[in-house]
This record gives sequence, structure tokens and C-alpha cells, in this order.
Amino acid sequence: MLKAKVILVAIGVALAVPQAQAGSTPEEDRKETVEYFKQMFPDVAIEEFVNGQYALDEDRRSQWESMQDFPPYEFAVAEGQEMFETPFANGKTYASCFENGGIGVRQNYPYFDTEKNEVITLELAINRCREANGEEPLGWKKGAIASISAYMASTSQGKPISIKVPDDPDALAAYQDGKEFYYSRRGQLNFSCASCHVQNPGKWIRADLLSPTIGQPANFPVHRSKWGELGTLHRRFAGCNNNVRAEPLPAQSEEYRNLEYFLTYMSNGLPVVGPATRP
Repeated sequence: MLKAKVILVAIGVALAVPQAQAGSTPEEDRKETVEYFKQMFPDVAIEEFVNGQYALDEDRRSQWESMQDFPPYEFAVAEGQEMFETPFANGKTYASCFENGGIGVRQNYPYFDTEKNEVITLELAINRCREANGEEPLGWKKGAIASISAYMASTSQGKPISIKVPDDPDALAAYQDGKEFYYSRRGQLNFSCASCHVQNPGKWIRADLLSPTIGQPANFPVHRSKWGELGTLHRRFAGCNNNVRAEPLPAQSEEYRNLEYFLTYMSNGLPVVGPATRP
């Protein structure tokens, strides 16, 4: 990782990072961020950003496309569907907890619940559904919850992400908290999320090609070759914190949920493509 730090410092950042002015609205932030990446990658169509590094490198894209004939997450998605449709002990199913029976709703998560005054992610909603029906909650990062979330995401493929920040001071505070987290440096390497994904996308850090900010949440859950299985977005957040030698926060902590809220809002209008594969 020390080598990685040297690489990123060496390639420099003479870029106008879209960390919007204080007082800017979420929509102003999003438009500024989109315009920033359009200028950085003028040959990449905006909807292609959901493909991350595969939108930026032809060789990697070719390898990735060949994998899509038999994607490694297929069995997990099938298992997720079976779990989703299997009744709880009380006879109800997950469908009873979600709008439209949980089908085609992934693009609306996370959302801010103005009654509970908190961000609700899809995984949080899944576990709260279980608890409301007398079932034990699932682990947050992988396994059954990733499979169920992946199945639900698969029913929304192609639908544009549609995250709202209500006209509510607590909702705006949650968004701003997520934004601050994204741009704040942390860990022994003193990196922020933006150090890699705003300042240096398209550049290499060791064997990894850095992806841009916009489009990232559209992929999750993802099957990573490094993991050998599906994992949730909060598992990835924790991994990134570990990479910069920062103490990771618990999955579904308020900080990570607010981070997901901000990050997903930045991808508004882009299509859901998850589940997906990544290195």
C-alpha cells in the first residue's frame, strides 16, 4: 500500500475536484459531479459509467464480457430468489414488507425515512422484514443477505436509479454527512474515497484500475474474484477503509448508510445493472 500511495501521489491531481461549495444542493452536487466525469472521460457515454473500470479499458472489458455468458453469481441469485419466495414461520414472505412485493424496487434504495429519521438501505430493510416476522437477522456483508439483495437487484435491471432527498433538515443532514465522509481523508495513508474515485479514476493502483464515483452503487451486490462470492456495498466500504489502514465501521452503521445515500444519489438516472462481477 505504501507503493500505491507513491503511485497516486506521482500521477498528481491538478484537477478541479467536484467537492461542491457549502450550501450547494444535492442536485447541484450531482450535476457538477456528472459534468466533471464527462470532461475527464469525453469518449465514455454517461450510461457506461455503471460498468466501472470496464468502461475505461478495452482489454478488461473484453475479458469481462466473455464472463457474462456464465456469470459466477448466477447460482447465488437463484438461491436468493428461493429464499425470497420461501414463507417465514408465520406464513408471510419478504414480499409482504416491500412495495410492489419487492420486485423492481432496487432503484429506490437507499431512501430517507422521515418518520424514523434515518437512511434505509435495501439490506437494512431485508433484515428488518425478517425481524418483523419473527426471524433472526442475517449477517450484513455476504451470504444469504447478499443473495437476496442480488435477486431483488436483478428484478430492477435497467431501471434508472431514483434517490430522493426530501425537503427535510434531517434528510439533508444525512446526505451531507455521507458527502463529508466521502471527501474526508482517513487512515495511515491519509486517503479519502475521492482520492481514488474522483481524483484518479482510470489510473492504476498496483493491479487495480480505479473506477469513477458515478455508477458504482448500480452494481451491487457484486461477485468479486478476490472474495470468490457475492458481497454487499458495505463489505466494500469496509475493505476500502482497510486498504487505507483506517478502522472500518460496522456494516449498516449510520455513517456507512449515509455514505451509501450520498454515493447512490450521485448516480441518479443511471441504470441498475447489479448484480455484477468485479476483480
